[in-house]
Amino acid sequence: MNRICMYPKDVQLVTGKSERYGRTIIKKIKDNLNKESHQLVTIDEFCTFMGLEISKVQGLIK
Repeated sequence: MNRICMYPKDVQLVTGKSERYGRTIIKKIKDNLNKESHQLVTIDEFCTFMGLEISKVQGLIK
């Protein structure tokens, strides 16, 4: 079963940066998309924001 949401730990796995960096990126994506704090960021939104291929990201976070 594939997930559709990105969490700070997932951003950490993909980028190799800290979990704090992951929280910052997710906050920037939410701000950019005018999402509220309780709404989740999808893998598609993350990949579009970061300019990454979805298939590569999904392979890393499984």
